[in-house]
Amino acid sequence: MLRGRLAGRRVGEEEGFSWRGQEVSRIEGFSDAVFAFAVTLLVVSLEVPDTFDELLATMQGFFAFAICFCLLLAVWLEHYKFFRRYGIGSDAFTVRLNAVLLFIVLFYVYPLKFLFTLVVDQYLGFSTVVSPSMNATSEEIEPGQLPLLLVIFGAGFVAVQLVFVLLYLRAYVLRRALGLDARETSITRQEIQSFLLMVGVGLTSISIAVFGGEEATSWAGYAYLALFPLLMLNAQIMNSRRKMIKASADEAGVVHDEEDAP
Repeated sequence: MLRGRLAGRRVGEEEGFSWRGQEVSRIEGFSDAVFAFAVTLLVVSLEVPDTFDELLATMQGFFAFAICFCLLLAVWLEHYKFFRRYGIGSDAFTVRLNAVLLFIVLFYVYPLKFLFTLVVDQYLGFSTVVSPSMNATSEEIEPGQLPLLLVIFGAGFVAVQLVFVLLYLRAYVLRRALGLDARETSITRQEIQSFLLMVGVGLTSISIAVFGGEEATSWAGYAYLALFPLLMLNAQIMNSRRKMIKASADEAGVVHDEEDAP
């Protein structure tokens, strides 16, 4: 199992954050099987092409598959990181949240694949080949349906981020039981804020698609570009706070030592 090997080699271990999930739990093993099945559903084609034209048509789906695979991998890595950090795979509330996450991942595989196949085809000038031997093509979606497609994608994106918000909130609630120190607690708050920012971006995109209509579909997609500066800003602010708190603690320790000196 990939997760077990990564955990055994302590891949992804962070300085200043102790791993509490030393062993791969049963819920993690089940989750890996679901993620693997989701990747299988993303496969460009389950049939071996009979002609070279069919092979070329199949290969057109490579870029969309790569994008969708990377997005699923990002969700899996967040899942891996959470359970390594906190090791609360036996917590009943966490198990239920994990089940919701897996349901969303499986439900949104096809909308995810459809959206990015459409985007790649438009940007690279590919056409959807229905029958390579007849060179027949068909529109994948009507222009008026684009806003709804972005709403569907945005709803899935927001749902995934909300699950991670709740997972990290659960870890924050259990911080004393887990023995989180001040730095680990701050990082947990940073993660909650990061996922809330992603929820906000997703809701913004949905709002643009709903109220802007067909003319605003491009802006609804571009809204997700705001994720990068927002997440970087959140990380910088929280890192600065941690440095200030550490400096204050170090200074207080120095003063205390001087007062205790004979």
